[in-house]
Amino acid sequence: KAWADRGFVVLGFPCNQFLEQEPGSDEEIKTYCTTTWGVTFPMFSKIEVNGEGRHPLYQKLIAAAPTAVAPEESGFYARMVSKGRAPLYPDDILWNFEKFLVGRDGLVIQRF
Repeated sequence: KAWADRGFVVLGFPCNQFLEQEPGSDEEIKTYCTTTWGVTFPMFSKIEVNGEGRHPLYQKLIAAAPTAVAPEESGFYARMVSKGRAPLYPDDILWNFEKFLVGRDGLVIQRF
């Protein structure tokens, strides 16, 4: 919200590929996010971000940024692996909160 006046926009793409945390319909997910988390950014239809059914948008995003940047000390990847949640492929989205920063020109700046 603090950057909205500069043209910064967040877009939400729900996905049910992470321990089936988004089982609801698109409308149910939007209602939950709005009422529980105060989400005001646009929410799109549920998509797949990994595997053979990976949405074309995520194919392009991941091709532009094959790995996410994470703080060295976070240890998140190691924790996921220890819980049997390692990605099948090196470029897979690791968990449901990975983000892509895309510039005004449509080019991916970074993946987090």
